[in-house]
Amino acid sequence: MRFEYLKYAFTNIRHRRLRSWLTMIGIFIGIAAVVALISIGQGMQNAINEEFSKAGADRLTIQPAGGFAGAYVSEKLYQSDVDVVNRVKSVDFAVGVIIQTGRVKYKGETEGASIFGIGSDEETRRFIENVDFFLVEEGRQFKSIDNNVAILGSNVAADRFDREILLGEKITVENKEFKVIGIQKKSGSPMHDNMVRITIESAQELFDLEKTEEVSMIFAKVKPGINPSVAAEDVRKALRKDHNVKEGQEDFVVVTAEQMIEGFNNILLVVQVVLVGIAAISLIVGGIGITNTMYTSVVERTREIGIMKSVGAKNGDIISIFLMESAMLGFFGGILGIVIGLSVSKAVEIMAVSAGVNVLKAYFGFELVAGALIFSMVVGTISGALPAKSAARMNPVDALRSVM
Repeated sequence: MRFEYLKYAFTNIRHRRLRSWLTMIGIFIGIAAVVALISIGQGMQNAINEEFSKAGADRLTIQPAGGFAGAYVSEKLYQSDVDVVNRVKSVDFAVGVIIQTGRVKYKGETEGASIFGIGSDEETRRFIENVDFFLVEEGRQFKSIDNNVAILGSNVAADRFDREILLGEKITVENKEFKVIGIQKKSGSPMHDNMVRITIESAQELFDLEKTEEVSMIFAKVKPGINPSVAAEDVRKALRKDHNVKEGQEDFVVVTAEQMIEGFNNILLVVQVVLVGIAAISLIVGGIGITNTMYTSVVERTREIGIMKSVGAKNGDIISIFLMESAMLGFFGGILGIVIGLSVSKAVEIMAVSAGVNVLKAYFGFELVAGALIFSMVVGTISGALPAKSAARMNPVDALRSVM
């Protein structure tokens, strides 16, 4: 019997094809928007988690409270802080880095880029070798004897200027000439692919930080077998003592890779919820469209309903027929929406990759597809509930008389 209801509902939808298509527009647009946003959001979250895992779970990041050290941040970090962190027993080693924005000139063209100053000593080289962001595809890493040399991010070398920058060529950073000795492997991270890496000594000279020995950030590697959270607390205690500040009044921030991932995920979740909420408005509109269509269908099929009830159809049978019909409108609209949504998210991924951004990745999960399909059917069913009840309440005699 239920199969007969399903077949009957499908026949009614097929006989009113244009109206059914117009009704499904609101549903599949809403589902497409929701699926595309969730797919991109989840894919981005997975990509960010993967990028952080490449940097290593045993890494700590120490930065001034309020952001990177610079002209607009009152709190600063110095080489002396790097020394303090290096003395912490749970820390294997720590390195200070300088991150600034500078002008890069090549063959008469000038572009802005992130200037990343980092040490050329053996410990720093050990740190860099284990981080995918700093892997060199052409050329070599810094040596302790290097001076006025640079390693370029893949985008800086290949895309930022009219001509590709080759190994051995000269570039000018903030009016100082550097020889290119390496080009980093493309990481997909805009920050690292658009950086110019120089030695920390060159960066100090370039940005007039030699006297203060100021650093923008400190990277630390935790000793094997030590929980990063424990090491982070050890670093906090050591820096609090050195800075003579109490807990809660720190002028620095120590975060683990896990905390960074959690922070980014929380931000992405909030953005995703807001965007999906906005997209869901079209689903409400689609649901109203189904309700309107089903009410129209009830009016058009008054005689049909009267005949069914006069030959023994119960109220539950009438309700089932109309609910199945509205659920099928939601189902077919959901399928179209899923196909369109996943196609849009894949297109966004392709465009992002072609632009050198690898963190915008489409996510194709069974739970996403199943959830979207179930949700669209639920919207369709709920939207058809009132028209179905209206049809079931009809008096068969009145229904037949109204069309005579």
